[in-house]
Amino acid sequence: MAEKHTILGGKVHVYKRERSSVWQCSTYLEGKNRRVSTKEESLARAKEFAEDWYLELRGKKSRGELLSEHTFAHAADRFMKEYELMTAGERNEVYVNGHRGRLKNHLIPYFGKMGISQVTSGAVQDYRIFRIEPKDEPNWKPPSRSTMHHEIVTLRQVLKTALRQGWIQGLPDLSAPYRASGKVVHRAWFSHEEYKTLYTATRANIKSQLNSRYQMLAAQLHDKVLFMANTGIRPDEANGLEYRDVEIVEDDATGETILEIEVRGKRGVGYCKSTTGAVRPFQRMMDRNQPEQTDRLFPTAHNRQFNRILEETGLKFDRQGNRRTLYSLRHSYICFRLLEGADIYQIAKNCRTSVEMIEKHYAVHLKNSLDAAAINVRRSKSSGGKRTSTTA
Repeated sequence: MAEKHTILGGKVHVYKRERSSVWQCSTYLEGKNRRVSTKEESLARAKEFAEDWYLELRGKKSRGELLSEHTFAHAADRFMKEYELMTAGERNEVYVNGHRGRLKNHLIPYFGKMGISQVTSGAVQDYRIFRIEPKDEPNWKPPSRSTMHHEIVTLRQVLKTALRQGWIQGLPDLSAPYRASGKVVHRAWFSHEEYKTLYTATRANIKSQLNSRYQMLAAQLHDKVLFMANTGIRPDEANGLEYRDVEIVEDDATGETILEIEVRGKRGVGYCKSTTGAVRPFQRMMDRNQPEQTDRLFPTAHNRQFNRILEETGLKFDRQGNRRTLYSLRHSYICFRLLEGADIYQIAKNCRTSVEMIEKHYAVHLKNSLDAAAINVRRSKSSGGKRTSTTA
């Protein structure tokens, strides 16, 4: 029979298992049985170890560090395992890695040791303050509003995983307090005149780089600007395109030569039909690069080169102060199509987004989205003295 002793008024048990030479100790604390090996063969030293161990547990309990539930780190690990398996092929790898990076770099270091039920609305607000507060670090700058939004989205996904597992009874309120609904700001794009200035500058940039090692990059950037502005694909989608994803076809509906593109982006695989303006840049890249089918159209991101040209042409910011990036070429494509009177539903399908997003961020600031005939209504008196409604 196993030998057993009690200490500290019966709160701690010291015992030895059969066929074991070392002593074990156990206690019941915070609704959970806790056991550990003393790794001691001497009973006296085992009792000393057990006392120290129990007092340390009591200290953790008083500091709120003794948990009898799953931690946030455990829930985060469960979420990533589920997310990678359940979204295989449906979410872009970059998007999945974004969740992983936010957990590893910010959320787990802050919330990791907390019990999942301790991640309350107040704790999330403390996290926001922690992220925004100035740090004594070189080149430190606060996270952008978009960055904080993505971090809270990842946090919410972890809490939803815990809810499905029954580890919490409900989700806390994760909305940011003290903030009114912000006005809808249109996304930075290039007007037709600004777009002409841009591609004229990228064309001149090729000539300025003749016979230099940057000539190829300059030519690729020029074609990338034209390609993106005539397809509306996202920068990350463009960087992931391979030559086998693009095909030159004669469109039956319009009789024009266009590109049909198989796009692999953040929402999985989608399809895009370009305007005729994207065909010639693609043909130039084919002639210039002599690629294999599995080669990428744009193996270089071109961000620094593109930003330099924006600075030189004074196009880096629009009149509202919004910063322009390569993403602005997608926004320009959508605005150009709307200005031409294209169907908003077809634009949304071609750009792999929603009608709601286009109406919210693009259509609200385009003048041709307003129907003057419906706005400028006049009321005239009829012969009988009654007023009738006519349009201008």
